[in-house]
Amino acid sequence: MEHPARAIARDLAGQAERLCRRYLSNGQREGNYWLVGDLHNAPGRSLYVRLRDTPDGTLRAGKWTDAQSGEHGDLLDLIRARTVTGTLSDAIAEARRFLSLPAKTAESGQSTRGTVRSGSPEAARRLLAIADPIAGTPVATYLQGRGIPPVTGLNVLRYHPRCWYRPSADDLPDTLRAMPAMIATVTDLAGLVAGAHRTWLTPDGTGKAPVACPRRAMGHLLGHGVRFGETASVMAAGEGIESTLSLRAAVPNLPAIAALSAAHLAALAFPPTLRRLYVAREADPAGRKAFVALSARAGRAGIEVLPIDSERGDLNADLRAIGLDRLRAQISAQMKGDDRP
Repeated sequence: MEHPARAIARDLAGQAERLCRRYLSNGQREGNYWLVGDLHNAPGRSLYVRLRDTPDGTLRAGKWTDAQSGEHGDLLDLIRARTVTGTLSDAIAEARRFLSLPAKTAESGQSTRGTVRSGSPEAARRLLAIADPIAGTPVATYLQGRGIPPVTGLNVLRYHPRCWYRPSADDLPDTLRAMPAMIATVTDLAGLVAGAHRTWLTPDGTGKAPVACPRRAMGHLLGHGVRFGETASVMAAGEGIESTLSLRAAVPNLPAIAALSAAHLAALAFPPTLRRLYVAREADPAGRKAFVALSARAGRAGIEVLPIDSERGDLNADLRAIGLDRLRAQISAQMKGDDRP
């Protein structure tokens, strides 16, 4: 029987370029190779990954070599170097998540149901692994009700029909313990899953669930966010998912990051290629303070920060009030000419 690691490595080779763009985002494609500095995504050209098989089959897609260190391997080895533990089992688990395969252990093929710490990144990864695509679910209904049209990048949103909810002291005694939820994937700069954000919904998706805390996050959020679109030199960022998606709908060519709170927006990590960042600035004191802090950090990194202000507190409120076309005009007026949709 073929070892699971070999089968996973073969499947990864079929998506070599997509994998490189996620885990080696500081590199670039040249011909049939992806060039980057090293396994840890440093800028440079020392490490090269083959993206396609040669016609005679002598050189295989997914094989990489670091000319400086002499290291070499396949794409599963590359993912293994990017995991926290560096173990084969964690590498296979991460590779299965990348390939959207059910989570299994390498040895037994059984579902991975071991005990993990509540609220940890691993708990977030497991939640995402068992969640479903949002098409035809209450999540799609919820987004439509918020005026958000289909946009690219929504694959980072998932649906769970019975997501566990721990009632707080402010909840009623008969509050449900499991409800439908929108699950958002929180990733770091390398595209690795760092956490998840849950928004509990009514069963029909017409609004948020009637609970005291309909939004909660888990995992490591500081510096990370929910990413809609690929990393680019010009990007946008906002606090909430709905507000960020409203901006993304109005300017589809602008990749956007939802930081999930004002504090996390202020601490957002900057991609190495970023040179201009538009920020959906919230009108409350916390939002203004986050914008000032983020601008100061970006200035020291040589990144230009420009605000995108709303008229009703946040961009999703504007979208629902005035529609997509008028919101696009409102946002475009606050952008530089070359960046406008």
